[in-house]
Amino acid sequence: MNSSESTDARTETEDCLTFNEIYNTYYRKAFLFAKSYVQNDFAAEDIVADSMITLWKHWDNKRQKTIHAFLLNILKNKALDYLKHRRTELSVVETLHVWEQQELDIQIEALEACNPHDIFSQEMTAIIHSTLHSLSEKTRRIFYMSRFEELSNKQIACRLKLSEKSIEYHITKALKTLQKALKDYLPLCALLFCFN
Repeated sequence: MNSSESTDARTETEDCLTFNEIYNTYYRKAFLFAKSYVQNDFAAEDIVADSMITLWKHWDNKRQKTIHAFLLNILKNKALDYLKHRRTELSVVETLHVWEQQELDIQIEALEACNPHDIFSQEMTAIIHSTLHSLSEKTRRIFYMSRFEELSNKQIACRLKLSEKSIEYHITKALKTLQKALKDYLPLCALLFCFN
């Protein structure tokens, strides 16, 4: 080992001892200072560790005359950065909570205003109405007489001068068309009848 390597090794060892000495001397005070502002042990520990590294990197003469003031300044800036970041985080979280609260309010209002029976009934009525209007005039008329005027097949056949088989055919045709149009609602109809 030559003399320059020996000097470098001694300097690194001295630097390491100096850093450990500074760390041990100021850690507790630095931690308490940081914690008094950030109110969080983990954040305070991170700030102190980060501050010690920054101090070591930027402390040119590594003498302890003004090291305390220099460290406090670094701690202050790191704590400020943490608090500003935390404020931004909280602001974002608060905004998200406001949006979430508004969304919940809308869902609650919609659910409170929702009368499933009315919605279901209105939708089904509209489908029945449009389906019946899609039928031929004769089929629609026979279906109305059967279901809404409550006439028997024989009575309808007499009024329209048609055979009872023809009346049955038109009623069956109308019912199949309605069944097809209401296929998505039939399980719900069964469910509603169970709860009524």
